[in-house]
Amino acid sequence: MYAIRFAGDYNVPMDAALRALALGLALAVPALNIAPGTALAQNYPGRTIRVIVPVSAGGATDVFARVLAQGLAESWGQQVIVDNRPGAGGMIGSELVARAAPDGYTLLMAYTAHVTNPSLWTRLPYDTLNDFAPVAMVATVPNVLLVHPSLPVRSVQSLVDFARRRPHELDFASSGIGTAAHLAAVLFMQRAGLFLTHVPYKGGMPALHELAGGQVSIMFGSLSTAQQHMRSGRVRALAVTGARRAAVAPQLPTIQESGIADYEALSWFALFAPALTPGTVINKLNSEVVAMLARADIRQRFLGQGAEMASSTPGELGDRVRTEIVKWATVIKAAGIEPMKN
Repeated sequence: MYAIRFAGDYNVPMDAALRALALGLALAVPALNIAPGTALAQNYPGRTIRVIVPVSAGGATDVFARVLAQGLAESWGQQVIVDNRPGAGGMIGSELVARAAPDGYTLLMAYTAHVTNPSLWTRLPYDTLNDFAPVAMVATVPNVLLVHPSLPVRSVQSLVDFARRRPHELDFASSGIGTAAHLAAVLFMQRAGLFLTHVPYKGGMPALHELAGGQVSIMFGSLSTAQQHMRSGRVRALAVTGARRAAVAPQLPTIQESGIADYEALSWFALFAPALTPGTVINKLNSEVVAMLARADIRQRFLGQGAEMASSTPGELGDRVRTEIVKWATVIKAAGIEPMKN
């Protein structure tokens, strides 16, 4: 029987040596396959994490990102910085993340424009479905259907009846073409069979002020920013746009409750990483975000923004993105909204 000499000064029979070699290879191959992702997850995070916010500082997207960054930094003992990169409807910041290294150190705090932009622009500098890895939902914020008090309506159904008798006579304000508030109104018109005239403004606050002043009749606005005018009686709230009542205004019915079937138009906020980020890193991020959103202090900070926490698995977030891209593409096409050139 042949023998093989190893590094040591001894002989091993050929068949035993081959069996040992085969066993070693069998154990090594799986280890080679999983080692990179596993090693990265075990050492993650080992340096500063950057959360890209594709809008200016001060808005809800920015606030949620900063709450998340503070919580992650406290939990992991690593610096987590928020980097605002506004412009082009969120596409500038989103492209930075799409092109970043897939290692979990560059993340995107996206908002609803993530799923409406594919239908609102002629082209995007990235592929919404294939260039990002979903991490977790963070929060949802319902809009609220508001009317000027001079309008003789106190419910969604009375508004619908009133508007149907006056096609094209009533107008609605929005924070701009293609914004969440605008599309909430478009969906409402489509589901209720109404014809209202759109008056876009450069932002939600100017639109709200015009509604309070009686220059326009109707508006879908942010529940958090509208509450002061609601309390003062300068605007009248009829319903919220979510599928269930809002925790910060439980007295308001939903539009679905009010008789408009298949209606939901939420603003939402979620965390993404570049595509090809290892699943082990994605899962570690997801677990940390979900745990953070279960904290009572975080919940109170979100409620202060009129928001509700909405954690999810990466798969659930991915499903939502795919579903809403199709949903809003249908709404936008039916409304005849032409994609903008960029």
